[in-house]
Amino acid sequence: MQEHQWSIEVPHSPERLWALMQDYDRWADYAPMVVEVEILHPGDENGSGLLRRVIYKMPFGRRGSALELITEVEAAKGYRYKMISREPGNDQMGRLRIEPLGPNRSRLDFEERYNLTAFPWRLFEAQIYRFINRKNEEAMRAMSDWLTAHPEYRPELVRPE
Repeated sequence: MQEHQWSIEVPHSPERLWALMQDYDRWADYAPMVVEVEILHPGDENGSGLLRRVIYKMPFGRRGSALELITEVEAAKGYRYKMISREPGNDQMGRLRIEPLGPNRSRLDFEERYNLTAFPWRLFEAQIYRFINRKNEEAMRAMSDWLTAHPEYRPELVRPE
């Protein structure tokens, strides 16, 4: 079992971050591994129960996909997710939280737990997830950079200073 926790402070309001995180058509614009996101089930009025398929780039030009079930959604505050594996026992659990730090400043807290049980992948679990964690961190930095580079995106969510 591996666990990863990471935080970053960004110069954006929680509402603006949330808007971009919910704008699945834009994920490929800033997330380095994402090719596309398909919404398979929208979930309830808050988004809890949302089921999405994330198509992502893999080494050597390959593509992979992940089914993610989103739960415990609190708008502009965060959610939990479960990446559903084909193999029992290989599901990944995670949480993303957004904490306001000022009018246009937030902290993103990310945590994930994972366990590979299938041979031979379990032998390389630490190396595989070190790569995935690096890409997740790059995506969160890139999300902030994208918002900075696109002030026209949801300007009504920029809080007055």
